[in-house]
Amino acid sequence: MTELEAARQGQITPAMEQVAEAEGVTPEFVREQVAKGHVVIIKAPQSGKAVGVGAGLYTKVNASVGTSSHLCDPELEKRKARLAEETGADTLMELSAAGDITAIRREIVATVSLPVGNVPLYQAFCEVIRKYQDPTRLDPEFLFDLIEEQCADGMAFMAIHCGINLFTMERLKNQGYRYGGLVSKGGSLMAQWMMKNRRENPLYEQFDRLVGILKKYDTVLSLGNGLRAGAIHDSFDRAQVAELLINCELAEMAREAGCQVMVEGPGHVPLDEIEASVLLAKKMSGGAPYYMLGPLPTDVGAAFDHITAAIGAALSAKAGADLICYVTPAEHLSLPNEEDVVIGVKAARLAAHVGDIVKLRGKADQRDMQVSKDRRDLKWAKVFESLLFPEDARRLVEERKSVKDRRCSMCGELCALEQAEVVFKDFLKGSKKND
Repeated sequence: MTELEAARQGQITPAMEQVAEAEGVTPEFVREQVAKGHVVIIKAPQSGKAVGVGAGLYTKVNASVGTSSHLCDPELEKRKARLAEETGADTLMELSAAGDITAIRREIVATVSLPVGNVPLYQAFCEVIRKYQDPTRLDPEFLFDLIEEQCADGMAFMAIHCGINLFTMERLKNQGYRYGGLVSKGGSLMAQWMMKNRRENPLYEQFDRLVGILKKYDTVLSLGNGLRAGAIHDSFDRAQVAELLINCELAEMAREAGCQVMVEGPGHVPLDEIEASVLLAKKMSGGAPYYMLGPLPTDVGAAFDHITAAIGAALSAKAGADLICYVTPAEHLSLPNEEDVVIGVKAARLAAHVGDIVKLRGKADQRDMQVSKDRRDLKWAKVFESLLFPEDARRLVEERKSVKDRRCSMCGELCALEQAEVVFKDFLKGSKKND
């Protein structure tokens, strides 16, 4: 029985209780939201860890690791996975596309306690290319067998490209292609397969079969964004919107069958379209959790796209996005290294918190209130306790010998807070804001 099926039957599962405790809500609230399909519970079979993603919960952060044909070092990917968890990622995606992919997947799952997801098409096409040097020779039976094998290996969620089909490909051709092209590896390979074989995407054509496999393992279906915009000038083009429409219909079908499901999107999006993209996906999918890839509101930030994405992610979280996929400084340039992973997770966590301050006002913003009061009172030890990244802050202070007595080196003897304290000390003694 899936978490969705249990919730509909009125059952509060151990995973729901675990999520409720982590989120500071009641188990019944979690059950109700899961039953509606507004929350999914992503579970790590190897550790028992459960992560809630969806309405009324904190915005979560996903980190990605995995080999490529240009850099295949499984030990490096395992170190990156551990760093992602240590830095505060909520979920992990294992996206290897080179080496012994099955062995790497199993080792990554065993390395972390986080729920781990993947993209089945990556391994499917890699194996076919190795064997035939031709991705269009993929056998759908092999693909479905592989999906079941990956579920059995402990994949907690899967990004599956169902919405890139003959209809959406026709929209892409009719609009005259794109400024940014197709940027989804799985999506572009499936497009090749469909065009060469003149056949429908089997993941769309046999959607009921796919749902049946995922239900068996309670693997969360993440409806992949194979036609996401890779350039801000492609945002909301007909191909992307057509895929979103199909994915939202499929989300409803999956929920009705008892499969937990979320929707992905949307890639590169200018600032003025980010909120609309979240609201559109939420409304058309019946409130399914929304997994944001980025979004990046400019195309010229390479080497600093962790900042670009953080801007977009903060707006997305504010608008109701539920899971943010990190972006590292290496995005668009290379496979990320260990430092990139740490920076990417931290940037995404900060962006998620910025959005949650608005989305969960009165809850997510309490540590901001506390750090403000402690900063006002120059209580440095207390300030560090409330920061998202206290170790980094302490290191900066120690390296620069910044704090002398109560003052830091920014203002020194002209410390505004210390000077204001002289005026307001008596007032603050009786102020509620001093509690």
